[in-house]
Amino acid sequence: MLDPHPDDAVALVSRGRTTTYQVLRDQASAVRAGLVGLGLEPGDRVGILCGTNWYFAAAYLSVLGAGLVAVPLNPSSPALELEKELGEVDARAIVVGPAGRSTLTQIDRSGLPALEFCIVTEHVDVPGRVALDDLLATEPSVPLVDRHDDDLAVLMFTSGTAGFPKAAMLTHGNLRSNIEQMQANEPRRQTPDDVSLGVLPLSHIFGLNVVLGLSLYAGSRIVLIERFDPSSALEAVQRHGVTILPGAPAMWTAWANLADVPDDAFASVRVAASGAAKLPLEVGATFKRRFGVVITEGYGLTEASPVVTTSAGGEEKPGSIGAPLPGVRVRLVDDEGDDVLIGDPGEIWVAGPNVFKGYWRDEESTAAALTEDGWLRTGDVAVVDDDGQLFLVDRVKDLIIVSGFNVFPAEVEAVLLDHPAVEACGVIGVSHPYTGEAVKAYVVVSPDRSVEEDELIAFCAERLARYKCPDKVMFVDEIPLGTTGKVLRRSLS
Repeated sequence: MLDPHPDDAVALVSRGRTTTYQVLRDQASAVRAGLVGLGLEPGDRVGILCGTNWYFAAAYLSVLGAGLVAVPLNPSSPALELEKELGEVDARAIVVGPAGRSTLTQIDRSGLPALEFCIVTEHVDVPGRVALDDLLATEPSVPLVDRHDDDLAVLMFTSGTAGFPKAAMLTHGNLRSNIEQMQANEPRRQTPDDVSLGVLPLSHIFGLNVVLGLSLYAGSRIVLIERFDPSSALEAVQRHGVTILPGAPAMWTAWANLADVPDDAFASVRVAASGAAKLPLEVGATFKRRFGVVITEGYGLTEASPVVTTSAGGEEKPGSIGAPLPGVRVRLVDDEGDDVLIGDPGEIWVAGPNVFKGYWRDEESTAAALTEDGWLRTGDVAVVDDDGQLFLVDRVKDLIIVSGFNVFPAEVEAVLLDHPAVEACGVIGVSHPYTGEAVKAYVVVSPDRSVEEDELIAFCAERLARYKCPDKVMFVDEIPLGTTGKVLRRSLS
C-alpha cells in the first residue's frame, strides 16, 4: 500500500511527532517480521486496542502485511465487552496502546484460551507480554504476504445500534474497492498534496478506511488526534493546513457553536464531509453562512466498507446524502422486495465489490443481511428524488408502529430539534395498551432555557400528524451516543 509514495513525504502526524512514508514502511516491516517470529500465521486474528494515533496505524499495516486479520477494538470499551469480542474471534494476539493499558489489566483471560500474546507499548504485567519496542527492533526479513481479494482482512464489530454487535467480515478486496470508488468521485479525490484530519476513532470503519486507508492510498498526510476538543481540533486544522475534514455531526455542531471564531477559520479546507448520522440542517446552514464551507453528506455502513453515497460533486441539496459512488449499485425496495417509486420510502439495498462477506460465524445473521444474489439489506430507509439524490429517512429496525401507522424516530427528533429550547433528543417506541406502541421522547434542554412537556407536544402537533407526536416527554441530562454520534436508542428507557 505504501510503495508508490515518496520516501520523505510525511505520512502521519501523531502525538507531536511526524512519520514519513519510508519510516512507516520500515516500522511496519519490522513489526511484521516480529509477528511472524511469534508464530502467528496468515488468517490468525489480532486485536488492535489503540487510540487514534501512530500505534494503531503501525499495528494495522503490520498485521495486514503479515497476512493476519486485524480486529480493531474500541479502547474506551469496558473489559467485559472486550472479553466477548476477543473471544468471539478467537484472537491469538492483541496490540495495546497507552489508551488501552488500564483496560487490558482488567480483562479476564480465563475465557480466552486462544489469546497468547499481549503486545504492549509500555510495561504492564500480563500473561504473554511482548514489548512493541522488541518487535520494532526485529530484522525486517519477512516479505509481504500475498493476499487475494477474497481473503479476510478485517473483522469489524458493528456499532450495535440495531442489536448486539456482530463482527463484519471485510476482505482485502472490499476495503481496496471502496477506496478506489471514493477516489473515482473526482470532487472527493485525494492527492499527495492533501492533509486529512484524523479525529474519528480508527476502531470505527469511517476512521479506518475513509480516513486512514484512503489517505495512505493517496499518499497524503494524516494529522491524528486522539480526543476531540473543538478548540484544539480547530487549532490543528489551521496549524497543519488541513484540506480534507471528515467528521460526525457532533463535531460539526460543536464547531458551529464556537464563539469568537474568525470567518476564515476553515480557509484551508477544500472537502468537508459529514457521515455516520444525519447532519442537522441548521448546522450545515451555519457553516456555510459563517465560514463559507459547504459540508457534504454521505451514507455508509460497516458492511459496505463503508461508503455508499456522497453528495460531493452533485447539486447542493441540504439534507441529501447524495448519489451512489461509481461502482456501487443501490436499490430502494418495499417490504415485498420490489423497487419503490420516486418519492416513496424504501429500504436501501447495496451491491458492489465493497459489500462484505457476511458476519463471522453467524450464518443466520448473514442470510438476513445478504440476498442470494448479493444485495446487502441495510435496514435504512431513504427516498430518491427526480435527480437521483437520496434522502435518508430512518432505520427499519427503529420503526414505531402506532395504530398501524409507521413512525420514524428520526423524523420526530428532527422536529424536536427545531425547538429553540431543545439541545438534544432521542425518540423510541413504547408499549401502549390501545395503539400497540406510542412515541416517547427524551429531551436535553438547552442551557439558560426552559420548556414544559405540554409545550413540546403541542410544538410537534403543529408540524406532525398526531400519531407521530410524543405522548410522553422525559427531560434528561444527556442523550446516549455511539462513538460516531448516533443516538443509541436501545439505551433509552
